[in-house]
Formats: sequence, C-alpha cells, structure tokens
Amino acid sequence: MWMASSFIRSCPLYSPLHWVQRFCDCEGSGRGGLTRRPRRTRASLSSDESSSRSVKECVCSTSPSPAPVEGVEKRCLNSELWHACAGPLVCLPTAGTRVVYFPQGHSEQVVASTNKEVEGHIPNYPSLPPQLFCQLHKVTMHADAETDEVYAQMTLQPLNLQEQKDAYFPIEMDVLSKQPTNYFCKTLTASDTSTHGGFSVPRRAAEKVFPPLDFSQQPPAQELVACDLHDVEWKFRHIYRGQPKRHLLTTGWSIFVSAKRLVAGDSVLFIWNEKNQLLLGIRRSNRPQTVMPSSFLSSDSMHIGLLAAAAHAAATNSRFTVFYNPRASPSEFVIPLSKYVKAVYHTRVSVGMRFRMLFETEECSVRRYMGTITGISDLDPVRWPNSHWRSVKVNLIL
Repeated sequence: MWMASSFIRSCPLYSPLHWVQRFCDCEGSGRGGLTRRPRRTRASLSSDESSSRSVKECVCSTSPSPAPVEGVEKRCLNSELWHACAGPLVCLPTAGTRVVYFPQGHSEQVVASTNKEVEGHIPNYPSLPPQLFCQLHKVTMHADAETDEVYAQMTLQPLNLQEQKDAYFPIEMDVLSKQPTNYFCKTLTASDTSTHGGFSVPRRAAEKVFPPLDFSQQPPAQELVACDLHDVEWKFRHIYRGQPKRHLLTTGWSIFVSAKRLVAGDSVLFIWNEKNQLLLGIRRSNRPQTVMPSSFLSSDSMHIGLLAAAAHAAATNSRFTVFYNPRASPSEFVIPLSKYVKAVYHTRVSVGMRFRMLFETEECSVRRYMGTITGISDLDPVRWPNSHWRSVKVNLIL
C-alpha cells in the first residue's frame, strides 16, 4: 500500500495521532502490517490557464521542450542535485507514465505554500473526481534563481473512460530512486555561517565525498570547485588543521554563505557524481517566499483556479499543468498509478494493523516510525466523498 505523508492529515509530526494517505510504499509489520514511506513535499498551484507565473529558471524536461516563454532561461538542471535538494524521500514520476492526481492534496499544498487557510466559499466542481487518472506528458525540474528553491512542473491529461479501464493492466514498474548515493548533508551551525569562520566538515563525509588530500603537505590542503543548481562554480579551500585536527572549508566559504543568504539551521549538501564532479546544493530550514507570481491576489483565488482548471481538464480530456514544490509541506499529490493500484487493490488495510513509516527529519535524514491504524474514513466526506486522500488514521509511536 502506498501511504505518503500527503495522506497524513495535517497533524504535526510530533503528535501521536495522524491521518495518512492510503498510498505509500509499505512493508509488513505485525499482523499484516505495512510500512508507509511518506515524503516531505510541497506544492504550489498552477494550470495552463494560470501559467502566467514568472518562472525564474527552467530545467531539462523528460519530454519534448515546451514552447519558448519570455523571461525563461532554458537550461538543464542536474537531476541528481535537484532530487537531493528536494529531500531524501522525493522521487518525481516519470514522463510518459500514468499517474493519479489528487486535487484535494493540491489544494492543501496551496495552504502550506501561502500559510493561509481558505477564507471564502470554494465552489464545488461535480466533474472533478477526488482521484483523477492521468497521463503524465511532461516533467520539468526548476530552481528559483534567488532562493534556490526547487520545484517541478508537470503536464497532465486525464484518461478517458476506456483508458481508465485499461489503466489497471498492466501495472507499470515502480519509479526507481533518483537520489544520489555519494553525498553528505549537514545542518549549518552558527559557527558555519559566521563571516569570520569556515565550514566544519565531518571527517567521514570529507573522506567519502571530497577528493583525497595529500597528507605529505603541511598542512594538507586543496582547492575544491563545486557547481550549484544554476551551474555557478564556487571555489573553496579545503584544509585539514586545528587541535584536534578537522576538515574545514575556508577561503570562499563566507562568500558562498553571503551570496545564498544562509543562516544557522539551513543545510548544505555536497555530491560527488559519477562524472567525478562536485555538486553543491542547499535546503533552507524555513520556507522561503514562494516562487508564485505576485499576480495571485488571494489564497482563495488560487484554490478556485487550480480546481477550475482541473475540472475543465477532466470534463474535456484536455491537458493541464501543475507546479509541485517538494519542500513546502509533507504532501505529494501526483502519484504513480502503480503505487495507487497496489495500495487500493492489492493491500488490505484494517483497524488495528501495525505499520512502519519513513519520515524526513529536520536533520535532513530519514527516520522510521511505527504505529497502529486506528481508523479509516474520508477526510472531507461532503466535498470529497470516496477519496483516498488522508483516509487512514494512525497512532504513531514516537
């Protein structure tokens, strides 16, 4: 069964009670138990009708390039670095595959991105089902030029009735992880962000990711050149010194901290890829200003816009576009069909079942939690009946 954190109802992580989606990667535990693999995600709204959004930077697409857009720099971002910056549990679905789109979850992402609840009346859209089966035509990765905030653009097209019947046969293979294997991520301390200090690198991380130092030199030192998401090169002096001796990045580090406006609590990650290149990314502890255009006047307008666009697409089988910010909130709303089918039709869920679930921690690592399913019901039975969004209520053991 697939239970992403998008199915976890908006309870804080530290609360023992959660509502979780019915669709996460899972493993058996206890009596028919399962392991949920939620992902810390965040999403902002968009549609083809509202794509006036000012995209600061565009990344390579897994499908044919979109038509030129004024003010958009067209360049391929490194997929491995993008996924590392997005989070250890994030993996975008692949273009050309079938997916399930949850408008209910997309609407939640607007709340998380704007930090504002719906205030006015949101109309109902009878043509929009709680789960919309779609063909994923295009996936493009993006990064905001000012904040380095990563997000993705997905072009979806609802399946017609016959395609929906065929959608369950055969089941497509699960998406392979796109996370890097040789990297480290460190949460910055006050000393790391001081303009007079350097960046203290954990010994094992330095030995694993950085090129080896020549210890015949005194002190051992080298120059590192790392590329960020925008292909900007940053040069650092890597030195091994001090009492006790430790790995430090000195010259060039304060320039990087100032340019990226990093503060204590933010995280920096380094990747050594298969091409013997050093890549550099950041994850911010706080949520930076969303990269949505200022033309959106209210959160309510955004909710109505995304629901209306999806409803129109569902009624006409036309394409529509969504923007997905994986760092905004613990939710994902475009799910590979294979995971959905496995969760809904191939996994039995019942009250009392035990499970294990993966969460991304504030320390940028992954932690496994255990718990028990205590209820199964619709989150919003009036507006979204028979929805699988956050349909499982669980009690976590922290």
